[in-house]
Amino acid sequence: MPNFRYQGRQSDGKQVTGDVDAPTEELAADSLINRGIIPTSITVGGENSSGLANFDLAKMLTPSLPLEVLVIFCRQMYSLTKAGVPLLRSINGLASNTENKQLKKALEEVVSELTNGRNLSASMGMHSHVFSPLFVSMISVGENTGRLDEVLLQLSNYYEQELETRKRIKSAMRYPTFVIAFVVIALGILNYFVIPQFASMFSRFGVDLPLPTRILIGTSNFVVSYWGAILAGIFGSLFAFKAWISTLNGREKWDGFRLKMPIVGSIVTRAQMARFSRTFALMLKSGVPLNQSIALSAEAMGNKYLELRLLAMKSSIEAGGTVSNTAINSGIFTPLVIQMISVGEETGRIDELLLEVADFYDREVDYDLKTLTARIEPILLVFVSGIVLILALGIFLPMWGMLDAIQGKG
Repeated sequence: MPNFRYQGRQSDGKQVTGDVDAPTEELAADSLINRGIIPTSITVGGENSSGLANFDLAKMLTPSLPLEVLVIFCRQMYSLTKAGVPLLRSINGLASNTENKQLKKALEEVVSELTNGRNLSASMGMHSHVFSPLFVSMISVGENTGRLDEVLLQLSNYYEQELETRKRIKSAMRYPTFVIAFVVIALGILNYFVIPQFASMFSRFGVDLPLPTRILIGTSNFVVSYWGAILAGIFGSLFAFKAWISTLNGREKWDGFRLKMPIVGSIVTRAQMARFSRTFALMLKSGVPLNQSIALSAEAMGNKYLELRLLAMKSSIEAGGTVSNTAINSGIFTPLVIQMISVGEETGRIDELLLEVADFYDREVDYDLKTLTARIEPILLVFVSGIVLILALGIFLPMWGMLDAIQGKG
């Protein structure tokens, strides 16, 4: 999320400066106002001259709040609010009972802010690492309309759906991940322990080694001699990759590539369309203004490539464009989403139609994930067979040559 540096004054006139995370400058200003700060200037503070986000090691290493914890919190808050339990007492009780340290600390500080007279959404907005802008905006709508219990129920259903989608993706990727990890470990053991033994045997017989065998022995010698450097290179590459995708430019390119990856790219695209449709519909249904709904939906995508184009779409709408035309010009939506937005704009039922789109794509993604293993299996089979063939040729070809030499001498 973009980081904004602000200057402003508190209610007592004291001048303050600091940083605030928000999808847009407007939402950053709203967040500051909710915290009792009147901003006098807001500038982008999370980008350098090359357009890259500042690399933040602390943020990179800080785990995000598990979605399961957020679902349970929303459910508990809904039950307590529905039962008429006072808000301060509800938050205090949940802070005492939660086992997650991140949420516990945030709720304790929210209780402190509520005691000082600040409202719930503003108090939660001070903890963006726990409560997302989407979450805070929904809570604000619930407070202003007197339907906080309904909003909490909507949020719990939304996050439950998100959690279920993530579980399906993890389940579908478990098999190919296991196979690839097993092959990598097996190759490491072969190169470090097994092939050196064969190389020693071949050298004693002094036979001419075929190309596959020379490649295997050369690879094995390299692994044995530089295994420490190889491990360091692997971990260094992973760290460099995480640092690169922590930049704005790197994250945008990587997220754009994810949408075009072979086999899984179409699944990721449809899953993102389902997420946008559900989030945007939820915002509109709750009474959040259109431009703010798009900004919050962009932030909730978790995809910088789509987020930046949605924010550009928001700017075009604020400049006077229609939702359907700006959606077409953005170039990120599928024909089904565009069609539903166009019809919804004409009939005033965008939220209802987009919920249908979300349900449709969720069913498609669910089916594709169930059949993903069957589509990946042939690729894995070819991959593993190729490795086995190279190993077999590299080991057995010189053994056959040795056997022929022995028979010739006999």
